[in-house]
Amino acid sequence: MPFINSKITVPLSEEKKDTLKTELGKAISLLGKPESYLMLGFEENYSLYFAGKKLDKGAFVSVQLFGSTNSDSCNKMTAKICDIFKKELDIPGDAIYVTYQGIKDWGWNGQNF
Repeated sequence: MPFINSKITVPLSEEKKDTLKTELGKAISLLGKPESYLMLGFEENYSLYFAGKKLDKGAFVSVQLFGSTNSDSCNKMTAKICDIFKKELDIPGDAIYVTYQGIKDWGWNGQNF
């Protein structure tokens, strides 16, 4: 069960959300997870500041995974996320920050995995 939550400074049309959903769905395989369990969240028009300055175009992406993370896989995923956000939202890679968290206990449907 992966969850990718994106806080994005720009507005997102439903078409863009759908495109991001599709592209992130393909990319999640880099972390050894299937799209069939992927949950996504988008927080658009989000105010992000870095080094005391507001980012006109920026993103903070949090990736949470059931189980542990692998640094090499996370590095590949970061590159892919940056590629997707640059292509689809024109957000430069140096304004995209990505974190990863492996989670031991994850509940669903009244029980934990």
